[in-house]
Amino acid sequence: MARRRSSRPLVPLSSIRLLVLDIDGVMTDGRLHYGPDGELEKSFHVRDGHGIKAILAAGLGVAVLSGRRSQAVQRRCQELGIAHVYQGLEDKGAQFVQLTASLGLSPLQCAYVGDDEPDVPMLRQVGLAVAVADAHPLALAEAHRRTRLPGGAGAVREVCDWLLAARTRQPARRPAPEARQSKPARRR
Repeated sequence: MARRRSSRPLVPLSSIRLLVLDIDGVMTDGRLHYGPDGELEKSFHVRDGHGIKAILAAGLGVAVLSGRRSQAVQRRCQELGIAHVYQGLEDKGAQFVQLTASLGLSPLQCAYVGDDEPDVPMLRQVGLAVAVADAHPLALAEAHRRTRLPGGAGAVREVCDWLLAARTRQPARRPAPEARQSKPARRR
């Protein structure tokens, strides 16, 4: 985990009950591909999806708050089992307040992952504010933690691993020894 940046107190990771995600720049690399008829595609990292499914299976909630609308986002969230998907938001904070109230949660029981200036108000409200590695400096300044991986390249999986490790009191997963690069054994 990257070191803490925000001066606001960080709640214990084990107290987080809801992971709230931005889309563009967090679950995607932030690039928008357009054709003559509008948005053509979005790319999502499969490891992020696996992490989301794992925390859902562990009993944590997941929500998406996005300023843009995309059928690709709707489909991907459906595939992953994310029940709380809000797109086309001009005010993510208002939707967040409604969502937490309907779920009976305090903002301090929530983590938010963002990447840019529109995410700053959300990062200021939650118990765990996370900026992806390639986030804008304004988002990084408000974050408690920064991922090692950039948006769209496994950053969400990294956050999911933090939350799962905190629930099981185990260190975040590292690659298995056979997956790490090592020098071949020398023969004697």
